[in-house]
Amino acid sequence: MSIIERLNKIKPWLLPINIILVGTLGFGLGRWSKIEEAKTPVLIENSVGEQVAPTLSRGPDRSVGTSLATSTKNIPSQKTGTLVGSKNGTKYHYPWCSGAQRIKEENKVWFASVEEAKRAGYTPAANCPGL
Repeated sequence: MSIIERLNKIKPWLLPINIILVGTLGFGLGRWSKIEEAKTPVLIENSVGEQVAPTLSRGPDRSVGTSLATSTKNIPSQKTGTLVGSKNGTKYHYPWCSGAQRIKEENKVWFASVEEAKRAGYTPAANCPGL
């Protein structure tokens, strides 16, 4: 049997196999992205009890990644909490979310828990993963 004859035998199966592989890959990537979004961020406390929030940093290759060792940010102890909102807004964020970083310091309102933020009339921010 020559190569051309073998190729002609396999040819009808190539399109369905490719469609199944691409579909499975797409489904898997979609599920993987949802798992990454569902992870709850962890607040780290140092030895004196101040909370430390991981921040995003750009490395030499300009890629975004989290780095606790080189770019940690101490949250002042008189204004600490697990969640932050704006005096002028209705959404609450984790302190390291982009929305929270855009709030001016004088407008920040800190909450110890989700329940406390909801009692104050705040709702979770849609662009803050894990809320």
